[in-house]
Amino acid sequence: MPFDLRSLTACALLCLIAVPAANAASDNQPAPRMMTMPGQGVAKAAPDQAQFSTGVVTQERTAALALAANSRAMNAVFATLKRLGIPDKDIQTSNFSLSPQYQVCKPGTACPQRIAGYEVSNTVNVTVEDFGKTGAVLDALVASGSNRIDDISFSIRDTSALLKQAREAAVKDAILRAQTYAKAAGVTLGPILSIDEGGSNQPRPLYKAMAMMAGAAPPPVAGGEESVTADVSMTWEIK
Repeated sequence: MPFDLRSLTACALLCLIAVPAANAASDNQPAPRMMTMPGQGVAKAAPDQAQFSTGVVTQERTAALALAANSRAMNAVFATLKRLGIPDKDIQTSNFSLSPQYQVCKPGTACPQRIAGYEVSNTVNVTVEDFGKTGAVLDALVASGSNRIDDISFSIRDTSALLKQAREAAVKDAILRAQTYAKAAGVTLGPILSIDEGGSNQPRPLYKAMAMMAGAAPPPVAGGEESVTADVSMTWEIK
């Protein structure tokens, strides 16, 4: 069959006209109506571990004496932690300082600035993975020579199960909200188009201030509850 250049050109022109026409038809389709709704879920549980800082502050007339006294006391603190079964990974030095202490002038009296002694402070961060032993650990530390305990907080070691519960609750919350709004607006929910996680909040440490005295009964420790929060955003097609 002879090649017909005019027929091929005519076909190409028809195709070019047909494609824009088809696109124009699709562009005229109404955009789907959508509803986006947030959801939040919270899961709570009792803490299972405690964190705090402990250490020794010593004062002597010379830096060498202050350092020696502090080292002896801190060695006793470390020995107590080891005896109580606190592993090395849960003990970390957080602060060490040696600073001069200046004489205090009487009120209304001028006196030269003179070093009266030195102070050494050594503190470590400690994690007690068995929450029930927290009070006994604090008591033993004070009895062994620790004269500083700060920043007591409580937390949950593994939050994966709580986070799963919080995510499930967040999805249920978003669905319930969407159903409520859809009914009020007189529309029907269609298929879910997207689910986006808006982030999750890990438990924040709960801080407690406790006064302790060596020789007294172990201080009571109340951990309360910790919570994990999850947020989602879900989008539905509505009819």
